[in-house]
Amino acid sequence: MREEFNSLFQHVKYYFPKTKTPKVITVIGEMDYNTKAIYADSLVIVALELYLGKEHKFYEFPAYLKQNFEEKQIMPDVVSSFTYRNIPAFPDRNLISQMIFEGKQLYAKDLLLPEYSDADKIGYTPEQIKWCEENEAYMWRYFLEKEMLYSDDPKLTTRFIAPAPFSKFYLEIDNESPGRVGAWIGWQMVRSYMKNNNVSLQELLKVNAKEIFEKSKYKPKK
Repeated sequence: MREEFNSLFQHVKYYFPKTKTPKVITVIGEMDYNTKAIYADSLVIVALELYLGKEHKFYEFPAYLKQNFEEKQIMPDVVSSFTYRNIPAFPDRNLISQMIFEGKQLYAKDLLLPEYSDADKIGYTPEQIKWCEENEAYMWRYFLEKEMLYSDDPKLTTRFIAPAPFSKFYLEIDNESPGRVGAWIGWQMVRSYMKNNNVSLQELLKVNAKEIFEKSKYKPKK
């Protein structure tokens, strides 16, 4: 674990040179799964009781939450906390802005946790990643046809961004879909933007969603 933290902090220092190397503190807390790991300036706090393995008898949580109560999720959770604190808050609350906000923090994991699989970065199973890849064009078409991208209906956050057992298209595919597919598509969009624009990770976090969307040349694989 120490080696993994050292490697992560080296990557953070490379992409964010002014960042101090923090001190890591592990705690046993009250099972607050919203704050499993916190990266706050000079301190990283990890709540060990939430990384005991998804089958642990202590856990009386839904399966979609428990699946990430694994030790291998510590680093992705630490990076999420770090990145969320470094993305400026934009006033837009529409779906595309939220997708890209999530996409930015997932893309940060591409650079800060290069050894990790996509599944571990987003907290999916390999099967859930495969489902997203196979249904990417279909999901994108759905968002466009339903004119959801610029809608700020708060229900869309629950349906497509927030952790959930599945995403809510209100179709038969719901049963097979993972939660947070909007975040996954936002990630692919940010990846496409970074491939087509010469921008640093620090600069990426400051670019607004509209510009990323327009300059990403995002086109789902058929």
